Amino acid sequence: MTKNLDSSGLRSIAESYDLFFIDLWGVVHNGIKLHKKAIEALAEIDKAKKNYVLLTNAPRPNNTVKIFLEKMGMDKNIRKKVYTSGEAALSYLKKNHSDENFFHIGPPRDYDLFSNFKNNKTEDIKKSSFFLCTGLFTDHSEELNYYKDLFKNFISKKMICTNPDLIVDRGKKRELCAGSVAMVFEKMGGKVVYFGKPFPEVYNQSIDNKNKKILAIGDNFNTDIKGANLLNYDSMIITNGVHKEEIKKYGIKKTSKRYEALVNYMQSELKW
Repeated sequence: MTKNLDSSGLRSIAESYDLFFIDLWGVVHNGIKLHKKAIEALAEIDKAKKNYVLLTNAPRPNNTVKIFLEKMGMDKNIRKKVYTSGEAALSYLKKNHSDENFFHIGPPRDYDLFSNFKNNKTEDIKKSSFFLCTGLFTDHSEELNYYKDLFKNFISKKMICTNPDLIVDRGKKRELCAGSVAMVFEKMGGKVVYFGKPFPEVYNQSIDNKNKKILAIGDNFNTDIKGANLLNYDSMIITNGVHKEEIKKYGIKKTSKRYEALVNYMQSELKW
């Protein structure tokens, strides 16, 4: 059974945990502004001498996301807790594919992910060894059929996806993410290597989490909650996030079941 912490707050269970993995987009901010109560909760976690990681499926290096958060007004002491799926992917690319040509799928704002080997980026899909997917092209941000046509003759190439999220809400606008493109590729028979939640590597790279009692907090069943389930962490869903309408319509029990996810706690928004 999922316990609702809207009245008792995160403070009612915080003492039971050593470490918190906390999602950024949908929990701490909405892509436009910070959530005040979430920022207050992070400060209280610090006061309680507990540790946390702001673990995000952002297809960008850590420093780029920190700059983005600084512009929102986030304090430096909080920003230093950021770890991105892009950073995990970058580590893998440097070790395994630094000399290979790739075809980038995503907007120009993501170019900083591969700035160290930008000369390997090719505009000719036929000359690429693999696809590097960070999102959708600016001109085709809502057309998944476009990607079916793009991939149809290149299913034998591997795709590296730096953000497993399918969707995200920027303010009140819903946007497709790299995970949606990767899903198209997989359904066509392509092989995808993912970096980010729910896959274990991003958790293990971000901090030493051995022998710690952990709570994962996020607004996405597919990534935040399933990641916690895979690693046997406790979890808390933020119900005002990407599943807001589903939870409102079906309730938390049925919605969890739809995603085959187990969730221990719920809050409408992260608050202490």
